[in-house]
Amino acid sequence: MKPLRPAEAEKDTLNISLPASSVPQVIQDSTATDSIKQPPGYIAGDITYTAKDYMQMSRGENKIFLYNEAEVYYQDYELKAGVIVIDYNANEVYAGRIKDSLGNYTQTPYFKQGNNVVEPDSIRFNFDTKRALIFNSRSEQSLGEAMNLYANTVKKENDSVYFLKDGKLTTSENSEDPDYYIRVRNGKFVPNKKIIAGFSNMYIADVPTPIAVPFAYFPLNRETSASGIILPTPGQTNLRGYALQNGGYYFSINDYVDLALLGDYYTNGSYGVRVESSYAKRYKFRGALRFRYENLINSQRGFPDYNRSTIYNLQWNHNQDAKANPNSRLAASVNFGSSQYFQQSINQINTGNFLNNTLQSSVSYNKTFPGYPMVNLNLTSSVTQNTQTQSVNLTLPTLQASMERIFPFANRSGTKKGIIQNINFQYTGRGENRIATVDSLLFTDQMFDDAKVGFRHTIPVSTNFKLFKHFSTSMSFNYNETWQLKTIDIGDYNQELQLQPRDTISGFDRFATYNFNASVGTTLYGTFNFNPEGKIQAIRHTIRPNIGYGYAPAFDQYYDEYIDQNGDVRQFTRFEGGLFGTPGLNNSNNLNFAVSNVVEAKVRDRDTTKLEPKKIKLLNNLNFSTSYNLAIDSLNWSPLRMSGNTQLLNNKMSVNFGATFDPYALDNAGNRIDVFNLENGGSIFRITQANVNVSYSIDNSTFSSERELDDNTDSGGRPDDLFGSGRDFSDKRTFGREREDSGSDEPMKLYSAKVPWNFRMAYAVTYSNNRRQNEITNNSLMVSGNVDLTPKWRVGISSGYDFKQKGVTYTQFRFDRMMDSWQMNFQWVPFSSRASWFFTIGLRSSLLSDLKWEQRREPDRRL
Repeated sequence: MKPLRPAEAEKDTLNISLPASSVPQVIQDSTATDSIKQPPGYIAGDITYTAKDYMQMSRGENKIFLYNEAEVYYQDYELKAGVIVIDYNANEVYAGRIKDSLGNYTQTPYFKQGNNVVEPDSIRFNFDTKRALIFNSRSEQSLGEAMNLYANTVKKENDSVYFLKDGKLTTSENSEDPDYYIRVRNGKFVPNKKIIAGFSNMYIADVPTPIAVPFAYFPLNRETSASGIILPTPGQTNLRGYALQNGGYYFSINDYVDLALLGDYYTNGSYGVRVESSYAKRYKFRGALRFRYENLINSQRGFPDYNRSTIYNLQWNHNQDAKANPNSRLAASVNFGSSQYFQQSINQINTGNFLNNTLQSSVSYNKTFPGYPMVNLNLTSSVTQNTQTQSVNLTLPTLQASMERIFPFANRSGTKKGIIQNINFQYTGRGENRIATVDSLLFTDQMFDDAKVGFRHTIPVSTNFKLFKHFSTSMSFNYNETWQLKTIDIGDYNQELQLQPRDTISGFDRFATYNFNASVGTTLYGTFNFNPEGKIQAIRHTIRPNIGYGYAPAFDQYYDEYIDQNGDVRQFTRFEGGLFGTPGLNNSNNLNFAVSNVVEAKVRDRDTTKLEPKKIKLLNNLNFSTSYNLAIDSLNWSPLRMSGNTQLLNNKMSVNFGATFDPYALDNAGNRIDVFNLENGGSIFRITQANVNVSYSIDNSTFSSERELDDNTDSGGRPDDLFGSGRDFSDKRTFGREREDSGSDEPMKLYSAKVPWNFRMAYAVTYSNNRRQNEITNNSLMVSGNVDLTPKWRVGISSGYDFKQKGVTYTQFRFDRMMDSWQMNFQWVPFSSRASWFFTIGLRSSLLSDLKWEQRREPDRRL
């Protein structure tokens, strides 16, 4: 409705009935077509309004009164309240609450402009100036999560600027009574962009705290990411003094990639630098890159425990979407750096990698050339590090090429029958540049001194057929050719120089080998039936025996002789030290024997509605293997190897076992002799080695359809918490991370609340008796468990016991408390060289993640 001047009021055709009506009405002013030109400053546009109880116009005051579920719409403004008054003299609108029959205020005003919503107790808005006075307002600003704004008085300057007086900022979900808030005395509020405030301090449960700042800036940008400063975390250690950790700057480069630069500084001179970047492109690829460098100084110069060292670590993960290119793929999984990084780093406590002796990294590119025959190329660079010995093995790179199997005597389509049609061949090639070095020589010229380069070509020709209808027979002939770029030459011993000449010869050289293999096998079934009404109805035993033959001739043409310092004649091959071994000097003429067993059972299903019995495996496999060498004159039989595994307790417990049995006896010195153990007064076989590994995992969802899995592999650790839970202090995502919800919003009933829990166990025992030592070499048990005492409180422990060393293994206690707006974490390693603890309490909100208190005692890295 356009405003009316008193002199023109009589010309208005609007007709309002004063009696209250329960039927909502929508009235629109007809003066929009008035021929009289309106002076400037009047309301531009139509006002649409409605109310449930009554709408009344006062011509003397030039006001319209709307009561109960009143609504007003003007341009992009929307106003709803219990009572609304439109004042045409001042061109203002007032909205407020009303009381219900019990005297309680209801129908709080709802004011919306565009996407910005304010819910105050009352509001005054001027149509001309677009300014407003808002009392006890509530507004929600969303930046991935809710930032709630409350203010006693708000002055709306224009569409984009508000001034606050005595306001509250919080991310608490409880809008009526937040468990914390930041009190702002005076401030400026730009919706969806920022809040600039004067003196502000934090209140917890309406109690003021000394956490205060003279001025504050709160970004409220709705963008998914924005560049900005990352505030450092203060700390203190006895070895390095006071510190500022993980401070830096975050760069939001574009929608595909970001960058974070972080740094640490200690007052004794230690420092650390970290670079992090994540990238992703939909339907193409995604990945993350992290690099960490630390210059560590312990104690002070002049003290006996003073030392300094540098460590670094590079982590890179790259995954290509399968839809991006079906014929080529790039993948990377890198965790490479100093061997002592996870033991000495001042920025994390990574138990998973600290107890892991081996770190592996690889980057691979695969390319497939479709057609016939199809060719596949794979280029891989890999690094394997042993953190105990500090040895490093690199392949820079490995090239593998393969061609699909070709059947020259059969059609490409159709069934292949008989020994001739099944003849096939293929090609595989592998080339490597392998470097073996130690951690201290990395990135120096010396790391290439023992580099080895080689290439192997393999062409297997094979066929298979049925023999007497029941025996599966296969035969194969393998041709291998090895190329080397370095060979050796050993001369006769020089008595004058007291030296055995040994030269390395650079240049291309090759050797070729071949071998023949054949095998015959079959499958036998045995079923034992029981009472069909009983629990176990039948047991089936599947046996797969196999007899094989392998022959490889001696390739003595590649061997020469030399005289050693004792005057003895020795044989050597110039291909010693190559990547792919040396040509065999002796004939290999072996008979191989193997048998595998699978035991299954049919049991009555617990579900009485199912008519068919349930099939379960009692033994997944039980394998025996040995061989007989026809080419030697003694100790022809090799030890008998037994291995197997099974699943117990409804497949929750996995049991793997194995043993080695030697048919030959030992002499008094513990050496094998060509006498059977049975002939020497013993049993048929002499056990030389045995091992058992048992793993068991169970949780509260084991007995339901739900299952929550833990993952501790963010930086290359184990996929569980048997070795404890790691902590990367520079990764803010490890704090405030949500736990799995129960999935139900229903209130818990007394004595029927869910208590989520999980338990993991791993047991390993190894027995050795190769030379009559008859000892247990390893006997340890590792356990971990977590219990959610309440939906917000979790406690856990990881520990174990070494029965061999008679001591408790690595132990960690932990608990965390998750409140509506806060989260508290505590981890404690009470003993060992990794004895440490840390405690953190802070806001769960990523917007206010720097508001936290953190204390920790780091492990003594010198031990």
